[in-house]
Amino acid sequence: MKKVIIVMGSDSDLQVMEGAVRTLRKFGVPFDVRIVSAHRTPSAAEELSKTAEERGYGLIIAAAGKAAHLAGVMAANTILPVIGVPIKSSFMDGMDSLLSTVQMPAGIPVATVAVNGAENAALLAVQILAGSEPQLAEAMRQYKVEMEKKVLEKDENIRNQYSAPSEANV
Repeated sequence: MKKVIIVMGSDSDLQVMEGAVRTLRKFGVPFDVRIVSAHRTPSAAEELSKTAEERGYGLIIAAAGKAAHLAGVMAANTILPVIGVPIKSSFMDGMDSLLSTVQMPAGIPVATVAVNGAENAALLAVQILAGSEPQLAEAMRQYKVEMEKKVLEKDENIRNQYSAPSEANV
């Protein structure tokens, strides 16, 4: 199975990215975590993205805040899919990070999830890898079935608690 590499612009992003780590572990997807800055260590970011494919990675999840250029730098130097996670910063409530991640020029695509959307980034990574990994495809199907069951249970509980007796069984 291909590995996922999670890169962050700073260790302050780790708290958010723990959601991706937990999700990848849940699905049994191998991964590595690195801190690489698009601005403070640009050579390291370039080298990591240029060599990711030959080192067995299937995709990159890149998280950064403020002038969040890390995902774009990674995408510029690889053919692997890159998923950007904009990190909420103290400035502009994360909107700066979102726009920096999502506004990529033609030819350099970055799939972007919500601000602090680390779990969804990992789920998207699992779905991408599931295209060539039948066991991941089955695990994702089961995950969606379980998610549906939880929502239906919550719906039933709330209807039983708040609906009029004649409406509870609709």
